[in-house]
Amino acid sequence: MKRLFYFVVLIAGLSSIHSCKDLTDEEGNPLLDLNQNTGLIGPRALSREITDVGVIAEYEYNGLLLSRVKTPKNTVTNVEWSGDKISKITFNGFLDSDGDGVLDTDSTSYTQQYTYGNLSRLTLISENRTVYRRAAPVPPATVGVYAVFAKTKALHNLTYSATTGKMVTIDSKWGADIPSFVYTDYSKASYSYSGDNVSEVLKNVGTFTGGVANAPTEKYSFAFTNYDSQINGYTLLPFAYKVSLLISTKVNDDRALIMSPNNPKRMAITDLVPSIPVTVPFTTDYRYDPQTYVTQGFKVNYFYKPL
Repeated sequence: MKRLFYFVVLIAGLSSIHSCKDLTDEEGNPLLDLNQNTGLIGPRALSREITDVGVIAEYEYNGLLLSRVKTPKNTVTNVEWSGDKISKITFNGFLDSDGDGVLDTDSTSYTQQYTYGNLSRLTLISENRTVYRRAAPVPPATVGVYAVFAKTKALHNLTYSATTGKMVTIDSKWGADIPSFVYTDYSKASYSYSGDNVSEVLKNVGTFTGGVANAPTEKYSFAFTNYDSQINGYTLLPFAYKVSLLISTKVNDDRALIMSPNNPKRMAITDLVPSIPVTVPFTTDYRYDPQTYVTQGFKVNYFYKPL
């Protein structure tokens, strides 16, 4: 239910979106206000996502390659490449790990290593994560220092359809990083498609006992429908980075719309655990630039810059 509450908070908090003008990229170059009848000809990159409360994501590039993403509370994600493939992602900052719509007070750091298999597909992500929590202050200090609260290790396995080549599952398992390490928890995200667009993600979360998966304790459906025929700005981001976003917290599958080439006008989130499942729908209208890239939807403004 926290996941459903999060979306109520998100939509309410962004209810009075304004057009964003006179903005610059990280190099000081003006960003086009694509919410007006202007556009960008030629290659482009997604530069910022902005709401009326401020910048929610800022993307930096090294040439044509995504190199860094900045998000609120001085959170930074660094992206490393080996040739044309992402090899490592390092995150330092704050997450909304419980899905209540508020960033954690605990700080999180994780490193993800990327492995590729047949057809150069991303197949495995190994992760080491540390959560830091402020200790009680020692007088005369009024604020305590951050200390290690928990360390975990995780594996995320990706599988693909033999006929379409699309990603169909992300199987994750994790456990406390201690000398007697065992995997204690799992999740499985299963993807369905309508054409090239994600139509639904089913997410199960549960625990292991003696290496055997128990029945899931959390079950969600994330459905995406009423797609337009225009271009989703997230198509400009690398696939591996988008997967990293999806696995950044235990349940982050409301973001699965980033995997689609087009834009869903309706999203419905259902908690499948209650005997009578609880569904909360959300709808939006989009705005586009003359090159048919989305510039506004779900109360977020998207800005681009030339490459």
